Amino acid sequence: MEHSAILGFGVYLPKYRIKTSDIARHWQQDAQALMAGVGVEEKSVAGADEDSFTMAFEAAQLALQISRVTPARVSAVFVGSESHPYAVKPTSGMLVSALKLNPLSHAADLEFACKAGTAGIQIVDSFVRSGQINFGLAIGADTAQGKPGDALEYTAAAGAAAFLLGSDTHKNALCRIEKTLSFTTDTPDFWRVKGESYPRHAGRFTGEPGYFEHVRETIRAAVEMWKIELSDMNHVVFHMPNAKFPLRIAKEFGITKEQMKAGFVVPTIGNTYSACSLIGLVSVLEKVKKGERTLLISYGSGSGCDAILMTALKDGKSLPADTREHSYLDYSQYLEHSGALSTH
Repeated sequence: MEHSAILGFGVYLPKYRIKTSDIARHWQQDAQALMAGVGVEEKSVAGADEDSFTMAFEAAQLALQISRVTPARVSAVFVGSESHPYAVKPTSGMLVSALKLNPLSHAADLEFACKAGTAGIQIVDSFVRSGQINFGLAIGADTAQGKPGDALEYTAAAGAAAFLLGSDTHKNALCRIEKTLSFTTDTPDFWRVKGESYPRHAGRFTGEPGYFEHVRETIRAAVEMWKIELSDMNHVVFHMPNAKFPLRIAKEFGITKEQMKAGFVVPTIGNTYSACSLIGLVSVLEKVKKGERTLLISYGSGSGCDAILMTALKDGKSLPADTREHSYLDYSQYLEHSGALSTH
């Protein structure tokens, strides 16, 4: 088989939100300056009864519904996350059972900071193209944590995105995966050691040599190896740790705001870590037109990037509307929801 394709996709975001201005007010910081710096107006916050498993389940159910593939025919599920509910008990195994997938499934939990979800797409893509499976799920889900008072607190959010992959010849194929590549180094810009509740980061070095160097090298490699022109891409989606980083790298390579528009979701939901670029991709897939090309470049601290080139086989398909009203938390409620109250 030459290509796999996305047959279905889904997203889940909690109804809870907190505004950047409310976090800044608590720490007696300049809210306008912070919002200008990170470009995030508000972020999603997991409910007390929500975790990466429950969000992955909701997103995967939507992906299955869109694909019209019977769950029992799905025989692979890979879940990328920095916040798996258990240190030793697979989220992927729980999903095989909860979603009623084929128990003869390839299943594993993945970790590579914020690019573990795209790594899942690459794995399922390979399984489908090799003929080992007919259908597989790739999921990114996180309840991202930022230590109270840390810069991460303004952006670390919660959400999940899921993709059902199969053959590009399937009648329900929506978007063909043309090519993928990865760029990986040992760059310790962000880490959390065993036993610690919150990740630590190297401050400004998370930008250089972290995010920017890796995204640059990945773009250059994709352009050279795939013989593509960035101007030919209808949609470009980056990992969005904030609003500032992806806009800066886009400008550096001449990628326009119009090319970024459909997938630029970070200002209103924050950085959902392993789900971040994937939620951006879901947003594109809802709006894309047949024949349009999308370039997705994720980034995971530690550090590495995945690049995925896709072509739409059909016009976009809108997900069922989320009719829940957002529930805005004050800072004390936010601490309770994020489990940070005891450390504050």
